Amino acid sequence: MTELILQKSARVPWREFYALCKPKVVYLIVFTAVVGMLLASPGMVPLDILFFGTVGIGLGAASGAAINHWVDQRIDALMERTQGRPLPQGRLTPAMALTFAIGIGVISMLLLGLFVNMLTAVLTLFSLVGYAVIYTMFLKRSTPHNIVLGGAAGAAPPLLGWAAVTGEVNTEALLLFLVIFIWTPPHFWALAIRRREEYAKAGVPMLPVTHGVAFTKLHILLYTLMLLAVSLLPFLYHMSGPLYLVGAVTLGLGFVWHAWRLYSSPGDEYAMKTFGYSIFYLSGLFLLLLADHYLQLVLAWGWL
Repeated sequence: MTELILQKSARVPWREFYALCKPKVVYLIVFTAVVGMLLASPGMVPLDILFFGTVGIGLGAASGAAINHWVDQRIDALMERTQGRPLPQGRLTPAMALTFAIGIGVISMLLLGLFVNMLTAVLTLFSLVGYAVIYTMFLKRSTPHNIVLGGAAGAAPPLLGWAAVTGEVNTEALLLFLVIFIWTPPHFWALAIRRREEYAKAGVPMLPVTHGVAFTKLHILLYTLMLLAVSLLPFLYHMSGPLYLVGAVTLGLGFVWHAWRLYSSPGDEYAMKTFGYSIFYLSGLFLLLLADHYLQLVLAWGWL
């Protein structure tokens, strides 16, 4: 049996394992983690911390994604959005997927523990377990509040990046965590509205399935208003300056506008536009944090 799996593994393109990692999601995770590292440093992040921290956190996120594929293979086979994944299509065996997930997870912990610091390794492990086990195996299948309760794992990357540089978790790191934590429900609920019939078919109690589309739209709007307020905290805490403030308000009002359009429009016709904007919003917000950070350093050094 082992020989058969090894023979099949030799014929499997690397792209199948790459797909297990949910690369688009992991890229956003790595981006926010790197921003966390850069914001935590008054200058350039040490290259060894930047390299091993980025790779270690990225592999940890990829491990959680691969375990998610392994756990959700039955659900994935029922949903149009996920039917083309490697496990439902039989391009990888469950054993291959799980072995790969555990392998890169172990490598992640070793890199972070040996070359970064133990705090980052432990927090990354908690994040991995939170997503792959607590959210995927339990919350996702048991409560419509799954994405709210499970959002802590997805909100961890900038906190991990901060811990990689400083060796501690402070208020600034927690503010970055809070922004993504509040962003996650409206981001995911917009997609869930569009895919609610698939979630219902798979028996996943997402909010639009259990409480209806109108209820979910209202909560998306409420969360975007909350997010607008939370996004101002880095400025109020003197973590960022006027550049960030103007950008955060502009991006936040844009998100509120999309949420209002979704709330006031019939059906799900505006759901994917809201979902797409939510990704643009988070990327833009963290780019603003980074730009403002370096602008303040330039001003402090008297270069302008």
